[in-house]
Amino acid sequence: MEASLQMEFWRNGPQPGALYNFPGSQIWNQNEPTKRTLYPSVTGTSVLGLKFNDGVVIAGDKLGSYGSMARFRDLSRVLKVNDQVVVGASGDYADYQFLSEIIEQRVIEEECLNDGFGYTPSSLFSWLTRVMYNRRSNINPLWNTYVVAGWENNAPFLGYVDKIGTAYQAPTISSGYGAYIAQPLLRDALEKKPNMNVKDAIETIDRCMKVLYYRDARSLNKYELAIVTKDGVEIRSPVTSQPNWEIAHLIKGYE
Repeated sequence: MEASLQMEFWRNGPQPGALYNFPGSQIWNQNEPTKRTLYPSVTGTSVLGLKFNDGVVIAGDKLGSYGSMARFRDLSRVLKVNDQVVVGASGDYADYQFLSEIIEQRVIEEECLNDGFGYTPSSLFSWLTRVMYNRRSNINPLWNTYVVAGWENNAPFLGYVDKIGTAYQAPTISSGYGAYIAQPLLRDALEKKPNMNVKDAIETIDRCMKVLYYRDARSLNKYELAIVTKDGVEIRSPVTSQPNWEIAHLIKGYE
């Protein structure tokens, strides 16, 4: 009798510890392999960074590419963390949104403590390095490259972190396609004029963004610019480059 009551109780139901299989729904098969992101869907291209005398400037265009289609033309890929730190990201936009939410929540928690401490460029750079390396070690990387810029100890800070946790600091940084096209231009400009002011730095970045618009099929001539100095963070958006197509009709044979 007791056994039949137990059978009635579990009739058409799951085994103890399992889940109900409601009509029209699918229960994940625990025997299936774990699946990871192999190909990012919506991506952003290059982020550029350049130190100057009194600060640092970074820029990233506002295009989100869905494969080879220029799908979204007003995406922000530059995040103001606080009055000392900004972060730019290239790569998968969904992963950037995911990590941005985590960073913003951590900043709120720091502010709630009200202990006089907050994120500095080097601390966020170190945290990002460990997060990216940890995700890579779990074979589930965040498909992004981050450029961290800020002001710390009366000096500009500029750092680079990629999706496998490789990290370094440098006076000029380019991610994505810009590492091949814009980085030589940035280095050349800094070698010729090592004591740049903010105006020189902005003009150099604008020139590089314009060259990337000419050469990179995943770029746009509308970009976001962040300037970090001892006085704080200034974000200019959107900034539009003015390309010159006067000689375009002379270029033939590449159709």
